[in-house]
Amino acid sequence: MLHSVSVPNTFISVPSWRTFHLRTRRLVTTRLCVSASHSDIDKVILENKPWLIVGLGNPGNKYHGTRHNIGFEMIDRISKEEDIKMNTIQSKALLGIGAIGEVPVLLAKSQAYMNYSGESVGPLAAYYQVPLRQILLIYDEMSLPNGVMRVQQKGGHGYHNGVKSVIDHLDGCRAFPRLCIGIGNPPGTMDMKAFLLQKFSSEERKQVDIALEQGVEAVRNLVLKGFDDGIDKFNMGQKYKYHKV
Repeated sequence: MLHSVSVPNTFISVPSWRTFHLRTRRLVTTRLCVSASHSDIDKVILENKPWLIVGLGNPGNKYHGTRHNIGFEMIDRISKEEDIKMNTIQSKALLGIGAIGEVPVLLAKSQAYMNYSGESVGPLAAYYQVPLRQILLIYDEMSLPNGVMRVQQKGGHGYHNGVKSVIDHLDGCRAFPRLCIGIGNPPGTMDMKAFLLQKFSSEERKQVDIALEQGVEAVRNLVLKGFDDGIDKFNMGQKYKYHKV
């Protein structure tokens, strides 16, 4: 059953304490006291605040399994592995509330179409008062080979319209983590839009399935340990993933 939560697009003042129901069927109280603004984030001690993990894509069966929707697939995989039900509609997004380990997380798939993804991310970050450093954006990246991933602490939009929309709705702030999943470049003179909305070949799908499995572990590491040596090793391993010695 889907539960609808009505939230305006402007900032909402909410109580400083929220309660998340975890898959372990016990209640963990979480203090939320940092907005999406990044001005004082480096001075804040994070007190078990939630992560907002957002996969970018387009809603509807028409786009299921296409290259541009790999962010949605990553959210689906995390949802399955961590037993987090995606059963709430809020701020134009399909939302799941749960935890990875002892850390509360919000999984989200924007239903506002790719180019308007920020219309979901901005209000969700404001409503749940998620610090920028704990907004993880997951999306397709043409500059990476198919199935190769990269975790970044921050960056620009790289001409990705979904990422650009998110940055615009976070007041131009770019200092949020990303998990980029490579889909490669269009072959020959193929139109970029047609390439993005095309489904993976059988060989590409095998690489993507491996990437999704590895991506879940990367997300777990990031949520539980932050940007430690594990993330550096992950990025290095991905960089040489298909290099034959």
